Amino acid sequence: MTKEIMIAPSILAADFARLGEEVAAIDAAGADWIHCDVMDGHFVPNISFGADVIKAIRPYSKKPFDVHLMIAPVDPYIEAFAKAGADIITVHAEAGAHLDRSLQAIRSLGSKAGVSLCPSTPEAVIEYVLDRIDLVLVMTVNPGFGGQSFIASQIDKIRRIRTMIGGRPIRLEVDGGITRDNAAAVSAAGADTLVAGSAVFRGESAGEYAANIAAIRIAAETGRVPKLQDSSAPAKRAEESALIR
Repeated sequence: MTKEIMIAPSILAADFARLGEEVAAIDAAGADWIHCDVMDGHFVPNISFGADVIKAIRPYSKKPFDVHLMIAPVDPYIEAFAKAGADIITVHAEAGAHLDRSLQAIRSLGSKAGVSLCPSTPEAVIEYVLDRIDLVLVMTVNPGFGGQSFIASQIDKIRRIRTMIGGRPIRLEVDGGITRDNAAAVSAAGADTLVAGSAVFRGESAGEYAANIAAIRIAAETGRVPKLQDSSAPAKRAEESALIR
């Protein structure tokens, strides 16, 4: 069954001087999830914020907090983020030697578990943990900074992961350079959850944020609509077969 498209604005692109207000604004603007990019300056070349900031902004929205941990080591900090209010905790497959153990720890704390893959990481690394995860996050930029350009080669990876997931209740999320211009392509490849930072926080009001979110959602939903020639192909083949007979 096809999952509903979810839009998860990344607060990395928000105005940090009024972060709580920004979270409330994207909530009112139609965000489905609140995406929180946590960076440590070690695993990725940037530092963003930690569990205390997530705890501070948690009261500003009842929407799920989708917390993406770009940190290494990650295991010592999982509990703090769960207690801060993370509904989903995503760790990088590249961030530690024992991915299975990390996922077990997340679930034991009551949060949903996700795995993120950098652009150069093959999807094979998640093959043996698929039954422990609720989300796969495909990075379509190299993690560390907002505002980067989308890496088109990741479209094929998204397709392959969608095939791997099969009928499992796992969301397939993409993060990095997502705009209204490429949302259809990632959705057509099989993604059902789109993270967008700069493309959402363009403007200064909840109304402008709402228009940005709506544009990305419409584009993503358009990507799911079968092309006319594709939908008519089975009937055409049947007609041709009948003529042959």
